Amino acid sequence: MTTSSKLKLAELATSIVRCFPSLNVVEQRLSLELYRLLAGGQPVPRATLADRAGVTVETVNRILDSGPGVFSDGQQRIVGYWGLSLPAAYSSPHTLRTNGQLLSAWCAWDTLFLPQLIGHIADIESASPSNAGIVRLTITPQKVERVEPVGSQMSVLVPDAQEMQKNVITSFCYFVQFFPSREAGESWAGKHPGTFMLSMQEAHTLARLKNEAQYGDVLQ
Repeated sequence: MTTSSKLKLAELATSIVRCFPSLNVVEQRLSLELYRLLAGGQPVPRATLADRAGVTVETVNRILDSGPGVFSDGQQRIVGYWGLSLPAAYSSPHTLRTNGQLLSAWCAWDTLFLPQLIGHIADIESASPSNAGIVRLTITPQKVERVEPVGSQMSVLVPDAQEMQKNVITSFCYFVQFFPSREAGESWAGKHPGTFMLSMQEAHTLARLKNEAQYGDVLQ
C-alpha cells in the first residue's frame, strides 16, 4: 500500500469515526463489553452489562439511551449495537459465525472491524447486491486470513454525520457492500453516486484505523 493510499484511508477513517459516538474510557470499556456479550448470541440484560463493565445500571442506561445505534427488545435487553445484531433482531445479507454463534452485521465493513473488538476469529458470508455473487472471508482479530473470491472488493462512501445519526443503516450501511470482483463493484457503484471501491486489504486497514481511533484507550 502506498503512502498516498494510507493517507487517504486515514482521512476516511477520521470521517467515519466522527459519525460514531465519541467515547471516554468508561464508555469505551462498556462498549467493548457489550459487543462481546452480544457476540454470545443472546439478548444482553442491562444489569449484566453493568456488572461486566463495573458500572451502575443507571450509567448503562444513560450511555445507551443518549444516542442512536442501540436496539432493545421488549424487556430492554440489547439485541443490536452499532454494526452487530442477533439474527432474529435484524435480517442481513452479511453474517458472521464466531465462537459457535451466528450473528448479523449491518454492513459488509462491520464484519471487518468486529473480530478485533470481540476478540474471536469470524467466518463471514456476504451476499452482494444485484445478485453479483457471494463473498466469503475469514477474519482474525489481527488480519484477513481468507478471501473468496480472491479479487473481492468493498464499496464505501464518505458518510454524512447528520444522516448517520438519523439512520445509520439507510444512510451508510446500504452503500457498504462486498463484491466478488472490482468490475462487479464498479458496475453497482456507478448507479450510486458517492460510492467507490476499496481492496479487501484497504477495507481491513480502514477497519483497524477506526477501531484504534475509537477504542485506543482500552483496546488490547
